[in-house]
Amino acid sequence: MPDPSPRPHLFVDISAHGLGHLAQVAPVLNALACRLENLRMTLRSALPTAMLQARIEAEFTHLAASSDFGYVMHDAMRVDLEASARAYCAQHADWDLRVAHEARLLAGLAPDLLLSDVAYLPLAGAARAGIPAVAMCSLNWAGLFAHFFAAEHWAGEIHRQMLSAYNSAACFLRLTPAMAMPELSGKRDIGPVAALGEDCRQSIRARLRCADDERLVLIAFGGVSKQLPLAAWPRVARVRWLVPQAWQLAHPCASDFEPLGRSFTDLMRSVDAVIAKPGYGTFAEAACNGTPVLYVRRHDWPEQHCLIDWLERHGQCREISEAELLAGQLEAALEALWQQPVPPNPLPVGAAESAAILLPWLRRAGRPLAAACPASAPDDHEGALPAAR
Repeated sequence: MPDPSPRPHLFVDISAHGLGHLAQVAPVLNALACRLENLRMTLRSALPTAMLQARIEAEFTHLAASSDFGYVMHDAMRVDLEASARAYCAQHADWDLRVAHEARLLAGLAPDLLLSDVAYLPLAGAARAGIPAVAMCSLNWAGLFAHFFAAEHWAGEIHRQMLSAYNSAACFLRLTPAMAMPELSGKRDIGPVAALGEDCRQSIRARLRCADDERLVLIAFGGVSKQLPLAAWPRVARVRWLVPQAWQLAHPCASDFEPLGRSFTDLMRSVDAVIAKPGYGTFAEAACNGTPVLYVRRHDWPEQHCLIDWLERHGQCREISEAELLAGQLEAALEALWQQPVPPNPLPVGAAESAAILLPWLRRAGRPLAAACPASAPDDHEGALPAAR
């Protein structure tokens, strides 16, 4: 006899363009798993399984593949526009065949719902296969594509196909903070999504044998390579840099953070500051965990403006130039950062809000409720629900 209570099946596509997409999705999946104990999850991502497991608490099946590339990067700060243009032209040269292949794959897996952050190919495939789909992110690739390539003669049809895929979704969960995305229909505004870490600063400091007045500064550029010439930096009094182990840096004022055995979010909550580029995962987690941020603007990355504006209202942050970063001229900026007023931490309410929107599809075994993604006026999630620090 067939199982009278089949497990609801969620297919999740997570972009591997940096780590911010995983930082957005993981809290939502964790909230869903708490409310649906029998939830079955299939995750497709080019991120390593161990990296997914570090943030996603429930069990899942991992399809180690990628359905998008986002943008080809020179490094964490610069887009390779020529390589990105070639990659988009190649992806869309046989677009209909790609969508058909995606539809067959999804039909074979037969999920009750597809969630994408923020590839558009799975949305197009789900639409062709008749599978409900929802997108979620602080940006979309069609908006960035228009920013970079709208003036190119070859770009019009590609942009149309991208928008058609995004607008085929039942709705687009637009996280706070986010780009405006006027090009998309069906947007639903959601509060900030961020994991909250455990404050383990005392154990970290003890393990590193920090002096009483020594401060810890985490250097994190979101999973896209950017090694800094820290060995040539001038000494900053009473500061210990926490750096990626891959840098293989032997320096008396630096320590690798991976051997500390703590999650990135625990580290974020436990340090005195983080140095980063503007990215959703880092900025949202820094604000919600009460961590000051020194940031370096990215080169012509349109999403960064809304992220910086939001962090300036809801966190402690200060801009430094790339020249200051490369030269290690950071002491004055750090001191000024630590002198800023301390605002209340915004609450990361977006995970619970997103889970509540997705649940009807998963509770009804592929028969979505008509009101699961109602049209609504934009909600004000600009930190209206502060938490005490």
